[in-house]
Amino acid sequence: MNKARTINQDIPQDSALLSGTRLYLLAFASAIVTANAYYIHPIVAMVAEDFGVGKALIGAVPALNQIALAVGIFFLLPLGDRLGNAKLAAWFSAAQFVSVVIMALAGNFALFVIGSMLLGLFTITPYLVPAYVSKRTDPAKMGHAMAVLTTGIILGILGARLGAGLVGEYFGWRNVYYIAAVLMLIFSVLLPMIMRQPRSESVAISDISYGALLASTLPMAWQYKHVLLSGTIQGLNFGIFLSLWMGIGLHLPTIGYGSDVVGYLTAIAIVNLFSTPMLGRWSDRVSATRARMTMAMVQMVGVVLLFFSGGSIWLLIVPIVILNIVGPVIDISGRASFLTETPEIRTRLMTIYIMLMFTGGGLASWAGTAVYAAAGWFGTAMLVLVMSLLVTGLSAVGMRR
Repeated sequence: MNKARTINQDIPQDSALLSGTRLYLLAFASAIVTANAYYIHPIVAMVAEDFGVGKALIGAVPALNQIALAVGIFFLLPLGDRLGNAKLAAWFSAAQFVSVVIMALAGNFALFVIGSMLLGLFTITPYLVPAYVSKRTDPAKMGHAMAVLTTGIILGILGARLGAGLVGEYFGWRNVYYIAAVLMLIFSVLLPMIMRQPRSESVAISDISYGALLASTLPMAWQYKHVLLSGTIQGLNFGIFLSLWMGIGLHLPTIGYGSDVVGYLTAIAIVNLFSTPMLGRWSDRVSATRARMTMAMVQMVGVVLLFFSGGSIWLLIVPIVILNIVGPVIDISGRASFLTETPEIRTRLMTIYIMLMFTGGGLASWAGTAVYAAAGWFGTAMLVLVMSLLVTGLSAVGMRR
């Protein structure tokens, strides 16, 4: 029989609840780590030209990054239920630093892709943090806590795209990754101080073996079917986000705009810094599944508008605003639907959810570049429409359940 020492931190108590300051620090930490996967979006055309590869092939970079992340999620994230989320977060952040350095120094496309895959494999920290926070948060405020963390991730994506677009346009794409490496080095040192373990709390240590830990993960998808459904919805939702921005990154240069303009467009996401926490509280009030269904329907409106906006950057702003607002709420609602389960299994449930999310995102990234190469902006809009229809249908199933 597996033995496990009881952990006081898994049941939120007044002395164990996370302070607002630490919650926002963890959100900022998530921003720094998450940004690494999104630098490629505004500079994708520049990287393709520098290495001499086509539009369809360059899609391998974000696609394999996301698929590698799904693999890392499955094999590495469950260790959070054994070794502790804080310790793993520090290790994986250091590994990300090494991966970013490889991308910055890559002399050929193959090495750049390898660096991107390693980066994806070790981008685990943003998904250890929610489980860490959930054990120190009042369940009645879980939606708000997840919204704050999601806002941090949005900030990272916004900063990555805006910063990469500007740096890439004026200083070259390699300097984007040199700057990213410096940020990761600093963050790797600071993270253990942010995710500290108070001495008054006992440390979570389970005697379950690594093999048994992995073997127990997939059966949970069948036992907790709402996690499987939520992960599938988020995989499609994330796919909408990635395939659209890969299409934008390839489309704008064809109508006379540079990578810096792609970066400027991402600045629209600043609206999320205000809307996401507010909508997170709203999802706590109306229920996670109802909030997800409502946002899926609003998302459909934004997707339809894409068909009419391909020739004008100004018309494109409207659907981008809509999709930026609703997309994170669909994710928040999905996480809130299962992060109130038994604390000692939350990291494994998060493993299932995130693995599905990034598998969908990786496939959609590649599909986004391939579809754009074959059918242009109309192809991108059609791909996003199909995925949006699936998100809406599955969200309706989730609400009925």
